[in-house]
Amino acid sequence: MACSVARSVGLVADPWALLVLRDLFLGLNRFEQLYRDLGVATNVLAERLDRLVDAGLVVREPYQHHPVRHEYQLTESGKDFYGVVLSLLAWGDKHLADDGAPMLLMHATCGHQTTPVVTCDHCGAELHADQVTVLPGPGGRAGPGTTLIAELLTGPGSPG
Repeated sequence: MACSVARSVGLVADPWALLVLRDLFLGLNRFEQLYRDLGVATNVLAERLDRLVDAGLVVREPYQHHPVRHEYQLTESGKDFYGVVLSLLAWGDKHLADDGAPMLLMHATCGHQTTPVVTCDHCGAELHADQVTVLPGPGGRAGPGTTLIAELLTGPGSPG
């Protein structure tokens, strides 16, 4: 599907995959740690870790050889997913955390508590849906899942 949202969702769109990534960002990187924290069935956790490894977001590295045990480390691609996790956290804190945020974030560079926001990489202003215009990109095309938004992906009058 010619949609970066759809492609990304295909990799991580179930709660367990996102929670595995959250835990990896928080420093839990061994299967047993992830299992104990998440309380998910071992086969489900193993499948999510395999999917994240296959997608290139995580690498599996042995830390013990008899028996073999692995640590899971975020790749550069996985580390680049941090903003997505922070965006979900900020939205959840704002709209779903009736008792207050479960975790607070401190920016180590400036030493202040922070709330993640999505900003323009050119001017630094916060981005809001009513202030962003979508233009066709080089990989845009019409197809399943993009039938009605094809003009945004390909430009007016372009063959889809």
